[in-house]
Amino acid sequence: MRNALLGLAGVAAFLLLLETVPHTGLVDDRYLPPFSEMARALGDSAGTAEFWQALGDTLRTWGTGLALAFAAGTAAGMVIGSVPALRDATASTIEFLRPIPAVALIPLAVLLYGTGMEATLILVVYSAFWQVLMQVLAGVADVDPVARDTARSFRFRHRTRALRLVWPTTLPYAVTGFRLAASVALILTITGELIIGTPGLGRLIAVAQTSGAVAPLYGLVIVTGLLGVVVNLSARLLERRVLRWHPSVRQETAR
Repeated sequence: MRNALLGLAGVAAFLLLLETVPHTGLVDDRYLPPFSEMARALGDSAGTAEFWQALGDTLRTWGTGLALAFAAGTAAGMVIGSVPALRDATASTIEFLRPIPAVALIPLAVLLYGTGMEATLILVVYSAFWQVLMQVLAGVADVDPVARDTARSFRFRHRTRALRLVWPTTLPYAVTGFRLAASVALILTITGELIIGTPGLGRLIAVAQTSGAVAPLYGLVIVTGLLGVVVNLSARLLERRVLRWHPSVRQETAR
């Protein structure tokens, strides 16, 4: 409760500063309007069907890209991590591709799909995939070697080893990868909409910027920030529910 109150006090102080600074003349209110104007513009936007359509488009692109990236990253990580020769063979390729910024793929995405949702989806899947893959690879490598050798000695099937031995160890890593990928996917969703012009909140921000609607622009930026907070909190809640049996979550709950 104390931490929550301190957090609310910090937010209130920031909003008060945001409201006060433009009135003092330190910042030109043409470029940074008071928070009350931002909130009013946001309320006006929330009363339109266009806003909710854009929010739905953003959530659909984000959710689709995150689901594809998580499924692909988990499957690839389990297969690559379980075969030492395959992991050694793909290590250099992974380390080469992983640092490439997803925004560098924008020209290719536009060339292939124009300004449709698929163009932004490429960026989302590419960026989120590596977050999941690297975590799953780390989880597979963390399997107890004694347990692995024991399962091999008893001639367990590959499927049994994967489900009963590898996956329980890898699950906490996979959930962490999902949480990281959720935030990254949202960032790339907004970025793609902003630069490519894919339908969503990012495109509304770009339209507000080109039309000089400063207060509505800041209002939409606030919405994207709140959306990021909701995504992060939801991912943490999911992590606690899925890993309620894990010692780290049980200790955190006890505190």
